[in-house]
Amino acid sequence: MSQSRRDRELSDRKMEEETPPARINNNNNNDDDEVILAESEEEEEEWKSRRSAPWQKQITVRGVVASVVIGSLFSVIAMKLNLTTGITPNLNVSAALLGFILVSAWSKVVRKVGMSSSPFTKQENTMIQTCVVACYGIAVGGGFGSYLLGMNRKTFEQSGGSSVEGNTASSVKDPSLGWMTAFLFLVCFIGLFVLVPLRKVLIVDYKLTFPSGMATAVLINGFHSKGDKFAKKQVGGFLKSFSVSFVWGLFQWFFAAKEGLCGFVQFPTFGLQAWKHTFYFDFSLTYVGTGMICSHIVNFSLLLGAVLSYGMMWPLIANLKGKWFPSTIPEASMKSLNGYKVFISIALLLGDGLYNFAKILYVTAVNMRGRINAAKAQNSEASGEHKSGDNARNDEVFVRESIPLWLAGTGYLLLAVISTIAIPHIIPELKWYFILMSYVVAPSLAFCNAYGAGLTDINMSYNYGKVGLFTIAAMSGKEHGVIAALAACGLFKSIINVSCILMQDLKTGHLTLTSPRAMLLSQAIGTALGCIVSPLSFFLFYKAFDVGNNAGEFKAPYAIIYRNLAIIGVQGFSALPQHCLQLCYGFFAFAVAVNLAKDMAPARVGKWMPLPTAMAVPFLIGGYFAIDMCVGSLLVFVWQKVRPATARVMVPAVASGFICGEGLWSLPASILALAKIRPPICMRFLPASALK
Repeated sequence: MSQSRRDRELSDRKMEEETPPARINNNNNNDDDEVILAESEEEEEEWKSRRSAPWQKQITVRGVVASVVIGSLFSVIAMKLNLTTGITPNLNVSAALLGFILVSAWSKVVRKVGMSSSPFTKQENTMIQTCVVACYGIAVGGGFGSYLLGMNRKTFEQSGGSSVEGNTASSVKDPSLGWMTAFLFLVCFIGLFVLVPLRKVLIVDYKLTFPSGMATAVLINGFHSKGDKFAKKQVGGFLKSFSVSFVWGLFQWFFAAKEGLCGFVQFPTFGLQAWKHTFYFDFSLTYVGTGMICSHIVNFSLLLGAVLSYGMMWPLIANLKGKWFPSTIPEASMKSLNGYKVFISIALLLGDGLYNFAKILYVTAVNMRGRINAAKAQNSEASGEHKSGDNARNDEVFVRESIPLWLAGTGYLLLAVISTIAIPHIIPELKWYFILMSYVVAPSLAFCNAYGAGLTDINMSYNYGKVGLFTIAAMSGKEHGVIAALAACGLFKSIINVSCILMQDLKTGHLTLTSPRAMLLSQAIGTALGCIVSPLSFFLFYKAFDVGNNAGEFKAPYAIIYRNLAIIGVQGFSALPQHCLQLCYGFFAFAVAVNLAKDMAPARVGKWMPLPTAMAVPFLIGGYFAIDMCVGSLLVFVWQKVRPATARVMVPAVASGFICGEGLWSLPASILALAKIRPPICMRFLPASALK
């Protein structure tokens, strides 16, 4: 046989092996729901013409540079959202979109100047998305607006100071760039190694859906299969909304000479009386864009919570000053009106969290038992049956690029030992034996969380973090329990959250035929970047603005919530003001009842049930941002009615532009504030009686 003939036969065999997948079967709760992935004829021809690049070539220099740029931008955006309302949307799709826009634009510029540029593949796009999500995920889950900030002196004073049992003067640790960065490196990196040995079980064997990861994969596959027309539409929509949002942020700045008092953010849209109760549209395109990304029920729940709290309950309880709580203490005290705001919010969060925690554990147990039984039956009846070609190709790439078990095991054990030794030097209140216990328990919790997220798309890492918080608070005692509990919350949450994010991204890689080795390395790069960029982003806001001020823009609502959770864990319910415990019981029961109704009622009724976690946020900070998000929801609703096909394609792009434009303006605004450069005008609204 001649050399050319052998080459032709080898080429034909490779083409047969590498036929591109047209669809992928995924098991949902009831198994065997088919999800169709759009693959165009052009992509099929491309797939037949060349094999997937080796994993080393899927990570490129331009991809890393793009990841650094987008990841840093998203960290600033996520940090602003964290420190204002605490509501951060899922930006996975936005990360994939921006990665596509940035690298595509770069490639065109390079080609125009006469230089060669390698093709931009969906594997490289997936790598960028993974790196960006890992980076901004540290800003979201790193505790800058919750448990880490809850350690500082301002939050200590807001939660009652030394007058509250267990809230001792020694239970304070103010933010510092050095210890925060070191703590993040110690607790976040270990999450990369927890579930690596189980990636095949969760994705290939159990065929878990991981809806967010799948949606991102569908988007990336669409970018690289639908041609320039599809891409140009989204790029154009993103650039227009980005420009409008950035310019609008700049325009607003000129009228906000004093934070919290001036500017469009204090515009009394519905009148001064409504404005006093936080009901106004503050013209924030960031939250309009967030509302466009979030579902209608999330935005409805936020508005319902605002109406119920600031529209009804807080004015009524305020009138009981002198009866339910002393009239001589300030409103910000935990023994005053602020105590009701904080603890009722906690009751809603705990009720919703514990219900979903129990539900997902039950669903996980039932689903795993069903899969085990089905696997036994399948093995006994058809042990020699082969997978379909479309599934087999994805599974073959996913399994072929194996990550050595010794690497995962050694990485976890080594980082656990280092953390057990190092963390007590950073936070002495968290003893080494508590850390060691956490690392023994964390892998099983991480598996339960990832399995539940694969079924439901709900990441419960914050609830597992609260489990760690209450456990360590009860075991540490009143003297050091608060700081130890907050640090333990961060340790548990970081491990479980990072491992869950990695599994979502591995699902994306599975569907885009990206090597798991490239995914793991991308996640590691993004995690390292996040551990550096996120503390810098935090201090950009912390030094420039009055973070934690209940009357300002940067309220950081979850800091006071987490500190009071730790206080409750240390001392019980004695910190609550009068009648607050009874109200907490009622709202805890309400959260459980709403979830039961949602799960047990017919779908047409259940879809209208509010989300207690979403309702809890405006209980603490007001209704202005809920109105912004409802405006975004209304825009999407009208758009879907008028131009449904266009809306399906353009909503993520336009929403991302709104979020990124104003989010990018936050960077120069913070620098101007640090340089003591104030806006020249104060636009403020006063009642007519004040003009006399």
